[in-house]
Amino acid sequence: MVRPLDTGRRPKVVVCGTRWGRVYLQAFLEPDFPFELVGIVGQGSDRSKACARYYDVPLYTEVQQVPDDVDIACVVISAGVQGGRGAEIAQAFMDRGMHVLQEHALHHDELAACLRAARRNGVQYRLNTHYPHIEPVRRFIAAARELFTRQRPQFIDATCAIQVAYTLFDILGRALGGARPWGFADIPAIPDELRSLTELEFPYRSANGVFAGVPMTLRMQNQMKSSDPDNYTHLFHRITVGTDGGHLTLVNTQGPVLWSPRPHGPEEAWHTVRLFDTDAVHLTYPSASVLGPVTGPDYREIVGSVWPGGVRTALGALRRAAVAGEDPLKEGQYYLTLCRLWQDLTTRLGYPTQLTRSDAPDVLPADDLEKAALAVGPKDGWRD
Repeated sequence: MVRPLDTGRRPKVVVCGTRWGRVYLQAFLEPDFPFELVGIVGQGSDRSKACARYYDVPLYTEVQQVPDDVDIACVVISAGVQGGRGAEIAQAFMDRGMHVLQEHALHHDELAACLRAARRNGVQYRLNTHYPHIEPVRRFIAAARELFTRQRPQFIDATCAIQVAYTLFDILGRALGGARPWGFADIPAIPDELRSLTELEFPYRSANGVFAGVPMTLRMQNQMKSSDPDNYTHLFHRITVGTDGGHLTLVNTQGPVLWSPRPHGPEEAWHTVRLFDTDAVHLTYPSASVLGPVTGPDYREIVGSVWPGGVRTALGALRRAAVAGEDPLKEGQYYLTLCRLWQDLTTRLGYPTQLTRSDAPDVLPADDLEKAALAVGPKDGWRD
């Protein structure tokens, strides 16, 4: 029997960890947030103490110090895949009868142990891959699901960083309704003759595979700076899914979402004086359309509201599951499949290339490029 939540009050929540956990904490500043922050669990660092003061909640340094009336623990610290104790701590909270929302990523066996602990203790356990819960990605998933009710997916073309590979598969799984059948081919080495033509490292490795029965091409930035693992990615996610009628693209994790109808000249157009002398309706469709906001948010908005908004969505899903008394293994089986897929791919890729640069990237605004782009007109080409 899953521990019920009192629907007449806001569930009490503690956040464990104050690195990425600050995204979770930020969510509690949202007006009318339907959960109550009642504590932070940390190692007693200056950052954890400062967060506890800012949010005016107690700082606990051990799971056993957390009061018995806490409903939910958000475990936002590294698990074994990154050398941390996240899975162990999540199980300790569940052994105390608390529901757990745990930030990814976990090894398969760690996740299985957490799911068993949830069932044993009658509580909910959810793995949070975060990005599928933020608004721009949810917009992409919703559009993809609608698309796939009309036409069968034909291909997936995706690019991501190794740090978010697991979340890429969750985004695709939610869009396609699952991950099976799946598989990847061995990843070819980059020939020495190509390496000799450049002094630069190849940031991306390419893999061919199948996801949910759909042919997939994946480009992965398999690079990392161990001392600063959250930085130096070129992008998080860029995903295109295609059908017979066009393709849908998530330009990057924060949007925008684009729809591009398939370029196709009707048969009758090849027999007319002018190529557009045809009644084919699809020739009137814009060649690309933005679904939702035209531009992505800036990064202050991303960390200040977009990402915390994903925490609200994830916690809401956990709460609904707890109220309904769902079996945590039901959704857990899906995430166990993603673990196998993710571990298979990362094994084929090998250990990430270590970045040694010490300088920060020179991040540019669009304004630096816009003048040159807008200077191009429809009649410029004849002067070249």
